[in-house]
Amino acid sequence: MRDNLQPLLKAHARSFALTLRLLPKSLREPLSLGYLLARASDTVADASGVPWQRRLELLTELKMNLDWDETIYWKPEFEVGEMTESERKLMDFTPKLMALLEQSEDRAELLSLWRTILEGQIFDLQRFGNNAQPLGRAELKKYCYFVAGSVGETWTRLIARNSPQTLLASLDEMTKLGRSYGMGLQLLNIVRDRPVDRELGRVYVQEKDIPEMIKLTAAWLSEGKEYCARLHPGRIRYGSEIPLRLALKTLDRIRKSPSAVWVKIPRSAVYGVLIQTLPSLILQSS
Repeated sequence: MRDNLQPLLKAHARSFALTLRLLPKSLREPLSLGYLLARASDTVADASGVPWQRRLELLTELKMNLDWDETIYWKPEFEVGEMTESERKLMDFTPKLMALLEQSEDRAELLSLWRTILEGQIFDLQRFGNNAQPLGRAELKKYCYFVAGSVGETWTRLIARNSPQTLLASLDEMTKLGRSYGMGLQLLNIVRDRPVDRELGRVYVQEKDIPEMIKLTAAWLSEGKEYCARLHPGRIRYGSEIPLRLALKTLDRIRKSPSAVWVKIPRSAVYGVLIQTLPSLILQSS
């Protein structure tokens, strides 16, 4: 990835930056770019200092731009105080991200992914605009697909394009597993972050449904485990497996303390996962 994107990744990619650094350049560059583009539109969607209607207008404008599939340019303007310094730096850099998208060999794949994620961001903004009711089950699954299942699909197609020997099963099968894997990671975030989301007026899952949501998260992550097992040992499998192991540890903590306000994996446990996952670099699954 271009050196001038590294500060943005460090500031905005959070734990995902760990996975990105582990990947070969052929995947690290497009995935880093795709992440930052989605993060830019998500920053607008979540900008509580910007009026709701204005945020919706900005994202709708972007979606129309992406749907035209022409040269993309989008640089929304904000008043002083509407964005943090870190958020403003990302927004100021967005036109350059779009220029990199135009030059990318994976442009079509990344553009399709951004459209899908943006659809989820707009859905989220519209759905929780005015003291809305909790999401229904079908809505929840749709949202998880838009913002994360689509990432699992794109991740898989980029592997097929840039490192096809890594996939040990058919592209169709891996894409389905990747979709479930991504949705499992998103549902885990929703279950974990529900107290914070509730304060923001967003109720993705009701408390009475938490046991069922934990089971569904486990089922989707189980498909993520199958996904990782069908990747050839190496850096891609290593980078793909680390989020799964961290997710399973987080899910276990939620099971033990489902009413906890915040569940976080300590840094020591993260380092432990990095070491425990090392066999995926060289060893075949049993």
